[in-house]
Amino acid sequence: MTAEVRKVVTGAPWEDQFGYSRAVRLPNGLVLVSGCTSVVGGQIAGGGPYEQAMNSFNVAFGALKQLDMGPEHVVRTRMYITHARDVEEVGRAHKELFDAVRPAASMIIVSGFVDPSLVVEVEVEAFRGDAA
Repeated sequence: MTAEVRKVVTGAPWEDQFGYSRAVRLPNGLVLVSGCTSVVGGQIAGGGPYEQAMNSFNVAFGALKQLDMGPEHVVRTRMYITHARDVEEVGRAHKELFDAVRPAASMIIVSGFVDPSLVVEVEVEAFRGDAA
């Protein structure tokens, strides 16, 4: 059997509008999860940076779950934030979710997102060697 690239789509409106998948699993077991924000059911969920980070990571975890993976498979995270003042709150959310996993991580300050009420966006990469 030949291993194939597998794509996860969630039906989020921007997936069709901009032509992307929520996640892509490569034949070698690497999974790349697109940027996730705190948009749940079409609405921005969670007000502050901590809540938005938790919701954003949970969106990413939902994509991983569709590939029979979980937070324990995460090897890299990227957290994009709009304000330096949010570093501690977003970092606290990351620690709660990944303290036992300890993925490589980056936190980057950006000028903004598609909706100005969003203050956090996350990307996740996961790996499971037996995926192929």
